[in-house]
Amino acid sequence: MGELKLMKGNEAIAEAAIRAGCDGYFGYPITPQSEVMEYLMAQKPFERTGMVVLQAESEVASINMVYGGAGTGKKVMTSSSSPGISLMQEGISYMAGAELPALIVNAVRGGPGLGTIQPSQADYFQAVKGGGHGDYKLIVLAPASVQEMCDHVKLGFDLAFKYRTPVMILSDGAIGQMMEKVVFFDQIPRRTDEELMKECPWAAVGKPKNREHIRITSLDLDPAGQERVNLKLQAKYKTIEENEILYEEIQCKDAEYLFVAFGLSARICQKATDLARAKGIKVGLFRPITLFPFPIQQIAATGNRMKGVLVVEMNAGQMIEDVKLSMGSKVKIEHFGRFGGIIPSPDEVVNALEQKIIGG
Repeated sequence: MGELKLMKGNEAIAEAAIRAGCDGYFGYPITPQSEVMEYLMAQKPFERTGMVVLQAESEVASINMVYGGAGTGKKVMTSSSSPGISLMQEGISYMAGAELPALIVNAVRGGPGLGTIQPSQADYFQAVKGGGHGDYKLIVLAPASVQEMCDHVKLGFDLAFKYRTPVMILSDGAIGQMMEKVVFFDQIPRRTDEELMKECPWAAVGKPKNREHIRITSLDLDPAGQERVNLKLQAKYKTIEENEILYEEIQCKDAEYLFVAFGLSARICQKATDLARAKGIKVGLFRPITLFPFPIQQIAATGNRMKGVLVVEMNAGQMIEDVKLSMGSKVKIEHFGRFGGIIPSPDEVVNALEQKIIGG
C-alpha cells in the first residue's frame, strides 16, 4: 500500500504531479484551483526532484511555456479554471496539431464570462468538443474523488505520451477544495536526457546527430499536407476510442431506471440511487470516467434496457447530447441540472427522476 494522506483535491493533483516525475509546471493563479501552484511552491519540488515550478505572467504565457516544454519531450503541465482555460485554447489547439503530450487541469467554475468561483460542469463542451479551432480532440478524464484526482495525474501523463496528445483532467471547484484520504503511488524518477531521447525520438532537444530534421509545428500551408495531418489525427482518435474507454456502473444489474452523471454529479447521484431504492425505485448509475473517449457502446447497452434515463449535470444540458447520440430514441431521456455554482442535493435528483421520468 502506498503513502496515505488527508488532502484537498487540488493539493492531491500537485503532489501526484511531483510523484509522477513531472519536469515542469507553468500556471497562473485563479480561483478555485490556485492551491495547485501554492502547494507546489510550498513543497519546493525543484529540491525534491528537480521539477520546475513557474508562475507565468498570464494563462496565455503559461500554455505557451507548456508548449515549449512539451516540444522537448518533457513531462509538463498546467492548471487553471474556466476563464483561464478559455485563454489557453489557441495554445491547446497548437499542441494538438503538433502532437505534443501535456497535462491540463481545469477546475471548472460557473459561467459564462467571469461568472462565479463556485463549482460547475459547464465546460463539458469546451473540453470534449474542442474549445479551440480545428478538428482536434483531447483525452478528457473526469475524476469524482480526491483519490481519482491523484490517480488521473499519473494516468493522464501515461496517455499523453502514449498517444502524443494533450490530456485534460476536468475537475471542478468542489472536488478541488474537498478533503479526503488519498493513497499515493511511489515516486517515479524523472527521466534522464538519454532516456528522454530514446522514448521521445520526435522531441526537439537541440541538434544531436540524426535529429537535425526534427521540427515541432502545427503549420502546413499546403492543403494536401494539412489534410494528411488531419487524417493522421483522426486515425489516432479512433485508436483512442477503441482502447481507452473508462466508466463505472453502480447498481445497474437489476435497475429499471438510470442516472448518467460524471464527476461531482455522479457522487450526488450515488447517494440519490440509495435514496430512490429506499423508496422502492430500482435505479442505477452510469458514470463516464473518460468523457473523450465517450463510452458510447457501453452506455447504449446499459441505458437501452431501462424504462428511462435521467442525465444529471451542473449545467444546462451538455453531456446529454452525447448520451442521446449514443442511445438513440428507444428510451426516454431527460436532463436535470443546476447552474451558477449551485450543487444539487440527492433529494432534488430523486424528485427530478420521479417527475421527469417516472411520472412524466
